Order: sequence, then C-alpha cells, then structure tokens
Amino acid sequence: MYLQRRNRILRKTPAIRAMVAETILTPNDFIVPLFIDEGKGQQHEIPSMPGYYRRSIDGTVKEVKELWSLGIRSVLLFIKCRDELKDNTGREAWNPNGLMQESIRAIKDAVPDIVVMTDVALDPYSSYGHDGIVENGEIVNDPTVEALVKMSLSHADAGADFVAPSDMMDGRIGAIRQALEENGYTQTGIMAYSAKYASCFYGPFRDALDSAPGFGDKKTYQMDYANRIEAIKEAQMDVEEGADIVMVKPALPYLDIIREVKDAVEVPVSAYNISGEYAMIKAAAKMGWINEEKAILETLTSIKRAGADLIATYFAKDAARLLNK
Repeated sequence: MYLQRRNRILRKTPAIRAMVAETILTPNDFIVPLFIDEGKGQQHEIPSMPGYYRRSIDGTVKEVKELWSLGIRSVLLFIKCRDELKDNTGREAWNPNGLMQESIRAIKDAVPDIVVMTDVALDPYSSYGHDGIVENGEIVNDPTVEALVKMSLSHADAGADFVAPSDMMDGRIGAIRQALEENGYTQTGIMAYSAKYASCFYGPFRDALDSAPGFGDKKTYQMDYANRIEAIKEAQMDVEEGADIVMVKPALPYLDIIREVKDAVEVPVSAYNISGEYAMIKAAAKMGWINEEKAILETLTSIKRAGADLIATYFAKDAARLLNK
C-alpha cells in the first residue's frame, strides 16, 4: 500500500518520540506547596493526602533543601494558625513575628535563591474559616482587601519573592500592587489566583490547615464552575491591576480554562494541581487501578500542554525524581 505520509514514523522509537515531543516537562515548571505548623521536630501526615506532610519550620527548611537539590526552584507557603490566634479580623496574618513571616525568613536564610511565594488569604486566620472578614453573615470585600494589603506587606518585609492572593476579593491586586510600590517593595511580585473556582476538590487541603468554612460556602467570591468568559475577564483585570503571574485553580477539570487564559494574557500562567486531584490518583494507585508514576507524569504534562507555564502540585517532588532518572 502506498501512502504519501506515514505519521507513525515519528512514533517509532523512544528517541524519535522525545525528539519531536511538543511539550517538555521539567522540574523548573513546578511550584511546591508546603504546609507549615508550630513547634519543632513536628511532622504530621495529612490523612486525606497520603505521603504529604505538615511540618514545623525546621523540617520545612530541610525539605526545601532537598527540593532545591532536585532542581525545583519555587515553593508556595501555607501555615496552620493556632485556634487561639484566630479571629474575624485576621490580624495574626500580618504579625511580623508570625509563623508565616518566620518561615519566610528561615527558608530564605537556608536557601537564598529559592523563589518563595506566600499564600495571601484570611481563611487560615479566620474564626469563621472564610477568606474574608464577616459582617452580618456576609464576607465583606473592601475591609478584607485592607487586611490583605497588610498581610502582603508583612510577607514582602519578611523576604517573600511573590505574594499570592488566593481570596478572590475584587480589587485586591491593584491595592496590593499600589501598597508594594508605595512602601518600597518594588521587587516583590504578585501571583494572582485569578480564576479560582468554587470546587469540591479542595477538601483535603482544608483538612491540612483546618480551614473549612464555619458556615455556608465560598460561592459568593470563588467562581462558578459553569463559567468560562468570567475566567478570562478576571485574569485580564488582574494583569491590568499589576499581576505578574495569573493562576487557574483547580487544574484538571479546568484544562480548557488554562488554555483560554493563556491565549488571552501576556504574562506567565500557573495552574494549581490541587489536593483532591492528588488524592484521587493516590487512592486509585493504592487500589492497583492505575500506575501512579505514569499517572503523575501524564497528569502534569496535560496541564502544561493546556498552557500552564508553572504548575503548583503536591506531586512535584515525585515528578522531579522521575524526570531526573
């Protein structure tokens, strides 16, 4: 049989497939979320995220050194606030000697060149478990933005390279950018959670930080998963307000949104391969239904292929080891 073109020629061997691969995954693509707790010598596995831990600062620093040795260059910090420090104002969030601020300093002292990103949202500090200040049962926007600005400035002062507002309040990117500029933090970047959807896949993360909402849900500020155009609008507005990187979260159910946002903006796009996505692969692998290593690389490659320049993922360490083989 005569064929003018035989597409299988470019799939013949591993060397040929690697030579023509359109999407290349490397450890440089990864942002590692780290959960930090009080104390010393503490390490607690998160039950709904097998193989992932909440550590005290000393253990976190050790982990960061190992990540750096694997070629991973960025971490995203989350802290577990003690219950007695939580209130409706979130004021512990900008305590200069708070857990987040001490963690930033310790990590930058130990591994100066690693890119430290910090979660900016009030839910870990809120007695209500919401991302904003609550008044008469409503999450109020403008007072929350004022709190987020204070939080961002404290992170910048501690040495964060990027602040990452994950709250989805209106106008917070512009307010944070203005505050950073006016206070001399002109080298501090903003990674905006621009299209953060109200998703059922966040459950394990909330277990990690004990930050589930105490009433209602987060649908008045996080996005409706039925919407696409809204995500583009949010990302474009954040870029206009001064975001250096925009994020889509979650990743796997929103690969189409990642591509739409990538096509619409001219800044790097990150995607968050979230806790529920991690837990599903772990559970299926435990049951012997899928090959975990292959599923990790296929999943992360699909996110990058969709358009993500950076991927925040709990699989980063495992993926880096697989890619470095």
